[in-house]
Amino acid sequence: AGIAPVTRGSGTSTKGEHPARTGNRKLKRAFFLAAFAALSNPTSSAYYDRKRTEGKKHNAALIHLARRRCDALYAMLRNSTHYRHPETVPTPTAA
Repeated sequence: AGIAPVTRGSGTSTKGEHPARTGNRKLKRAFFLAAFAALSNPTSSAYYDRKRTEGKKHNAALIHLARRRCDALYAMLRNSTHYRHPETVPTPTAA
């Protein structure tokens, strides 16, 4: 789909992550817009916030989220399964 972030480099110089110029543009745009809309979902928002705290810029964090959603969709198609919302693990409380 061309969603994987690309690191540009030449010799010892390495530039940051940029959107890939290859891949299906319409599919890439659909995943990017889906990732942007998914920011209202608590699980996706937490992933986005984690990427932001790692120092990623807004667009890079959205690309990471879009890639994660693409991977989940691929796994669902590969395994012929439906989407299952991740179970929240209750945190143990101290008595």
